[in-house]
Formats: sequence, structure tokens, C-alpha cells
Amino acid sequence: MSRIFTNHTPEYKTKTVSVSGWVNNRRDHGGLIFIDLRDHTGIVQLVINPEQAEAFSLAETVRDEYVLCAEGVVTERGEGLKNPNIPTGEIEIVVENLTLLNKSEPLPVATKDEGQQSGEELRLKYRYLDLRRPTMQQMLRKRGDYYRYIRAYMDARDYLEVTTPILANSSPEGARDFLVPSRVHPGKFYALPQAPQQFKQLLMVGGVHKYYQLATCFRDEDPRADRLYGDFYQLDLEMSFVDDGEVVRSEMEPLIKQLVTDFADLELTSQDIPRISYREAMDKYGSDKPDLRFGMELVDLTSSLASTEFGVFKNTILGGGVVKAICVKDGASLSRKQIDQFTDIAKAEGAGGLAYIKYESGESVSPIAKFLTEAELDSIKSVASAQDGDAVFFGTDKLETVNKVLGRLRGEFATHFNLKDPSKVALAWIVDFPFYEWDEANKRVDFGHNPFSLPKGGLEALRAAETDQQKLALVADQYDMVMNGYEICSGAVRNYNPEVMYEAFGVLGYDRSYVEDKFGAMLSAFKFGAPPHAGCAFGVDRIFMVLTDESNIRNVIAFPKNGSGVDSMMSSPSAIEGSQLSELSLTINEE
Repeated sequence: MSRIFTNHTPEYKTKTVSVSGWVNNRRDHGGLIFIDLRDHTGIVQLVINPEQAEAFSLAETVRDEYVLCAEGVVTERGEGLKNPNIPTGEIEIVVENLTLLNKSEPLPVATKDEGQQSGEELRLKYRYLDLRRPTMQQMLRKRGDYYRYIRAYMDARDYLEVTTPILANSSPEGARDFLVPSRVHPGKFYALPQAPQQFKQLLMVGGVHKYYQLATCFRDEDPRADRLYGDFYQLDLEMSFVDDGEVVRSEMEPLIKQLVTDFADLELTSQDIPRISYREAMDKYGSDKPDLRFGMELVDLTSSLASTEFGVFKNTILGGGVVKAICVKDGASLSRKQIDQFTDIAKAEGAGGLAYIKYESGESVSPIAKFLTEAELDSIKSVASAQDGDAVFFGTDKLETVNKVLGRLRGEFATHFNLKDPSKVALAWIVDFPFYEWDEANKRVDFGHNPFSLPKGGLEALRAAETDQQKLALVADQYDMVMNGYEICSGAVRNYNPEVMYEAFGVLGYDRSYVEDKFGAMLSAFKFGAPPHAGCAFGVDRIFMVLTDESNIRNVIAFPKNGSGVDSMMSSPSAIEGSQLSELSLTINEE
């Protein structure tokens, strides 16, 4: 089908054209047969008259999704027969010749957006059919435009597009690797790269001034609505002679703004993108990826309730914990059942329960109000900026738990009260992440993200960190960008000094031989005049999901795996032949 039929301008009328596509539907009106023919550009109506005996005979046999080629004359539809709902609604093609290109069996999934939709599992199994839906066709076209937009921006700023290896070495990036056994080197493994991190840093050593690629990355992480399983894509970039993360942020920020406003035609909540420290983000929003389309900030009531006799609050404060709260506008409208549902969410995040106060007709209505003094109730209302009709919800425990609980509730309340406007985009840079973090499972200090970031203060700061608390206080020149509550970018000023890298691992108890074994190529390269460098990587799938107002990232990918990490279309993962295992020097543990 020619793209001309997305328009209905007069010059196409009376012209003879040839169109090809799938039968969207067929209608037999006795003397005439009408076929709506569909391709990637849209739908056009075919009219087959009995006078064209051969074409009419074939038209009587066709069914939905048959593949046809039709030749005929473009004609204006009669009065009262025009369809204003489609671009070709003013014209039709009177068919002279009709050719059957292929038949179709009855489809297991719908290829139309109208009517009842097939379930996700079935759509993924027959993804090649699901892609015929106009919505999916539009997604693929828009995604292609999206990639061109990104490349144009990077090319205009003198970034060099370089592809990096897919078969690489295993490295600690924070997620599990996908391993590939080597046939040539029995007992050894390649790893699919979690990111091109080491390669792009080596490009900086190699004299590439500014690098980028739309890179495929692989991580063995559990899938979720905003994270694909297995492989995903990122705009990966790096620049030389940069020792301040603000240089990277300032260069890339316009791209994201333009994608929001020019590409997606959405509204930015602010042209000035805030820089928020990790500590501040956790303290105010309970999350390092806060959604800033709404307020509902966490407030600390620990000092206001320092002398309280209410047991739950008192015992927490005496034990070194905190009491924090969020004020939910119109929260007094919540029913007991709804509050119980939010309580279950709080408990799932580690809370023992969910205390609250409603403000109705000047009164503090709450199961805990009788345990608090008038002064304490007044202080809570004042600090939380609560008014009649609002409700204040409390979190009380150690700081990390309270932030986690209230941060989750903040998002849930915003969803309930429709505060997440899909036509608006709120951006923020989260900066100054902890260089190390506490690994609760192993009861030790470990890297917060990856070991390639530069700690602020460099070698001197690392050597001065002796206790766990001092180590955990170290800050990296590391930064994330968040978009409507999603992390869409992570980056850092890189550690390009071998002595700093040795020391960064040494603080955690690793000796030099371990570092050399894991990062030998990088260490060797850094000894030959490595320039300062910094960069980041944007999650292009997640950004596209937000820009197209999709709630599930699998809807913006041509061939995603399902929520269990299975490609039901290709039956992957699958067992392999014993001969292949033998060739790779592998055996399967049946247990």
C-alpha cells in the first residue's frame, strides 16, 4: 500500500494505483464486496464489482489477514459514505485486478486495537502477529524516529559512535552476569556485558575524545514492569578530559528536555532541572528516584515528639530511631478499608503497622490521638502543614526503614489520588551517591554501585577511612537522572588512577592481585597516560516507556521476554543436545 493513502488530496482521485496488504475485514453486500486493506501506513477501502468476474470470484473467498495485491482506480466515495475516522475515509479503490499473495489460518490473537484484546502471554507467544496491530506499528515507527533523534543530537556534538564487544569478561557491575562457555578454552567463560563500562574507558585512553553507542546490555535480574529481563538498550557515552560530573549533566540535559517537549510533545514541570543529593532525596522523598510531579514530602517529627509518652514513638526514639510522616491532601476521605490496604503495603516494606491522624471539622481523628498531648497534636499538624480534610501517616523505626516505607506509600497515595499527570514530565539529577554501602546479607561494607567511580577526595579520602562509618560516609562523583519516578540514567566521573583503584578495593579487603586479575586491562591502560574522563548511560527503553505513557516496558519492545524471563515465541531458554554440552566441556547437574 502506498504511503499516499495516508492523505486524501484531490490529485490522487481517478489515478490507477497498486496496493498490497492484509485483509482487515471483508463485507459482502450482495452486488458489491468491500475489503478494508491494511499495511503499515493505514487502511484503504477496496470495492470489487461483479463485472470484474475474476477479482470478484477471488474476493468471495478471502478472509481476514489474507495477503492481497489490488490494482484499481482511486475514486471519491459517495455522499453519506465517507468515513471521517480514517485518513483515507474520503476515497476508495475500485478494483480491476486482485491477486492472492498468501492465505492465513484463523488467528490466535487479535490484530486490531478495537474490541477485546488478547492476554499478554498469548500476545508474546505470537508477537509477530501482535506487531500487526496499529498501536504496535506506531510504536515501532516512533521508536525508529526516537533513535534517529538521539543519533542526530550526539552526532551534532562530535560524539563518535563506536561499537564494543558482546563477548567480554565477567566483572562486578551489581547484577548477575550471563556466562558463555568457551569451546576453544575448556573450563573458561565469556560474559555478556552488563554495560560497555571497561571498553568505553579504554576508548578514552585510546584517544577517542567523545564516544557513544546505542548499546545492548545484558543483566540476569528479575524482570518487572519497568525493567526487561536479559537484554536491554542504553545510550552509552563517555568524554575525555572531564573531572566534574556537571560537565556531563549540562551536555546531556538538553537532549532529554528536547525528547520530552519536541519529540513527545509533553510538558516539563520545570525548565530548571534540580540537583538533589542522594541524602536529601532519601530524607525528603524516601527514594533516590523521586517522582517530582507532586509534593507530599516526608517530614521529620522526631524532635517534635522527643518527650512523648506514646509508647510506640517513645521507644523508637529512645532506641535511636526516628518518627517521620507524610501529609496526604484529601486523605481524610480514605475509608477504613482503603487505609487497611495502605497498611498492608507499609507492612510489606517492613513497617509494623501504619498510624495515622485525620483532620475533620477542626478535630484530630485517630486511634492514637488519645495517647498524644494537645501540644504534640498541634506540633504534628503544624510541621506536616496539614489542614482540614487531610490525613497524616506516620513511619517509626530506624531511618532506612522509615524512608523506605513512606517512600513507597508516597507513590501509592499519589496513584490513588491521580497525582501522576501523564502529560507532564518531572526531571531531576540525583548526585553525590555513597561510594560504599552496607551489605546486610554479608554484614560488610561493599561498593554502592560499581568500582569505576571516583570518590570525592580521591586517594587521601580513601586512606583516611578506617572505620565502617567513615567508609560509608565517602561520596562518589556519581549521578542519576530520574524521570517521573524512574531512574533513566546513571553516570560518574571515572577512577582513572591505578593507585586510587587499588586503594578503593583495598579498603574492602581485596589485595592488588585480585584487582589485577579482574581489571588487568584497565589497570595496564591507566599506567600509560589515561586522561580524566566521565560519562553516563541512559536507559532508552525506560525513557521511551515514559514518553509514550506506557506502564509496562514490554509494550515498547519488538520482541520482549515475559515476566518470567521466558521467550515463549522462540521457546527460549531451552535444553541443548548432549553433544553440544560435551563440546563445551559441560555437564548438567540434574538436581
